[in-house]
Amino acid sequence: MTAPPSPAPEFLAAFRREAGPAGVLSFARFMALALYDPAAGYYAGARRRIGRDPDADFFTATSLGPVFGELVVAAAAALLGPAAAAHAWVELGAEPAEGGGVLAGVAHPFAAAATLGLGQALAVPPRAVVFSNELFDAQPFHRLVRTGGAWRETGVALRAGALDEVLLPELTPEVRAVAARLPADAPEGYRLDLPLAAAELAGRIAALPWTGLFLAFDYGKSWAGLAADTPAGTARAYSHHHQGGDLLARPGAQDLTCHVCWDWIAAELAARGFRAPALESQEAFLVHHAAPALSRLAAAEAGRFSARKQGVMQLLHPAQMGQKFQVLWALRSAAA
Repeated sequence: MTAPPSPAPEFLAAFRREAGPAGVLSFARFMALALYDPAAGYYAGARRRIGRDPDADFFTATSLGPVFGELVVAAAAALLGPAAAAHAWVELGAEPAEGGGVLAGVAHPFAAAATLGLGQALAVPPRAVVFSNELFDAQPFHRLVRTGGAWRETGVALRAGALDEVLLPELTPEVRAVAARLPADAPEGYRLDLPLAAAELAGRIAALPWTGLFLAFDYGKSWAGLAADTPAGTARAYSHHHQGGDLLARPGAQDLTCHVCWDWIAAELAARGFRAPALESQEAFLVHHAAPALSRLAAAEAGRFSARKQGVMQLLHPAQMGQKFQVLWALRSAAA
């Protein structure tokens, strides 16, 4: 049996620094290192992460070219109405390789446009569209397992140069704060991947003094779905377009992700004055709010099978991105 590869020296140094003499971190702290450590993190390195070519690790809707941006702009403009021209566009979590983000090469009605990469300070103008595509699923999450009739949190230990998932002696403060929500009747062995940092990020965005449209494309589930319908959890790793279950393999060299909890993100928005946050599948959102743009595109591409038409099919088809991804959007006015 082949032994798993040892973590890179840069990651081992970062892990030892954070873990101290105990040599153990909560999974959320391990994930923060594996993704965002300045020296060893996956998102800190100058690697090609997004794209359809073999050297990339995964592709997103932005990999389909400008057509995704055109439809998103049309939907955002429809939701804001004539006031769209008075709002600035702010994209959070844009990859450096994506240039201008989702608006690259796309005409838009907004007063200005800016992209903020992972790790950059949040800065939102007073009137804005705050857009993200697969940002919230990239936040650190906690891992729990039901064992012995109780919920136990797992961590990551470094032993003899190798990483191992272990049970922590007690819940971390972040998990204790939500312990009352945990299902008391979960079966033995049930796993919960808690996307607490995703909800916290939504709260920080909403707490800033701006009005306009919050627009997040991502994949997630309701709390009921996470608590009852995903017994193996939702965490997974991505590398070179392959999905894997070994979350400890090659830390810093593979992406780690889990489903967000849409209920928690919506609650953060509602608590800060966003009215009636709405969740739709990506297919439904684009059909409901970008219908005129879809009609124009269909007319322009009639009679041929173009790359743009193929891109729209991937964005909308239920078996591809149409149902896999969801869109949470909400509006906040100055009165709120």
